[in-house]
Amino acid sequence: MLYLHDVWVNWFEGEENGYNVSPFHEWRKEDGIELLDQAPLLYITDDLYQYIENDLQDLPISLLESIHRRAYLRKNQERKSLDYAAIVTNGHSVLAFDTLGYTLPVRKSRLIPRQERLALEMIEGQKPNKYDWDPALARKEHHILSLSPEYMLGLTRKERQLKQLLMMALDQLQHTDNPEEIRYWLTEWEPSHYPMVKEYTIEQAWQKLYEGTTPGWSRSHEELCGKIIKGQPFFEKIWELENHKAEAGIKNQN
Repeated sequence: MLYLHDVWVNWFEGEENGYNVSPFHEWRKEDGIELLDQAPLLYITDDLYQYIENDLQDLPISLLESIHRRAYLRKNQERKSLDYAAIVTNGHSVLAFDTLGYTLPVRKSRLIPRQERLALEMIEGQKPNKYDWDPALARKEHHILSLSPEYMLGLTRKERQLKQLLMMALDQLQHTDNPEEIRYWLTEWEPSHYPMVKEYTIEQAWQKLYEGTTPGWSRSHEELCGKIIKGQPFFEKIWELENHKAEAGIKNQN
């Protein structure tokens, strides 16, 4: 079995979509960076890699057995074994995961560029390991709280987080008993709807708002997000934290 040593990881916990596992250039000073003293490196098929990267389901038993207690975390000069942790690659991308003792990839991390290159070099000329699992499990349905990767393409870490916050607010809005509120936010987003907004059913108005805000990210998206969450403490807290972290990250880069 191949191993990587002294691997810096930045765990993102409970993320089912790979686009929320930030690459190295988006790591922040306050992130909890850890050091893997040793981690198995597995060359796997692309469908299994996508399954691990973009879902939170049980991993193949044969894969878990092959890595059991073979990874070690280095902390305060102590070496601690991890039940099921490894670095996987499909020959193009690289991802670290740790199950925290469960059977699914609870924590995921990208690697720093130098270690990504090393991982890819180490599996050159080899064939992917085969594990007993059903590729049909990799089929995944996306929805408003788990957008398709195409809608997150090209966005920064802050933009992805705020877009998810906006989608959470829209999901809540969909279940409101106040049709006028939905119509109001539609015209706030796109004033051209104003002349006919009264003719829209509540479902039509919400769908037009959802379809209009799903693609990309812009200043208009951010302004709508900031307005629509006002008066909702939980959403406001997420907004404040994300903007504070993003600003701190910019200052650190400067």
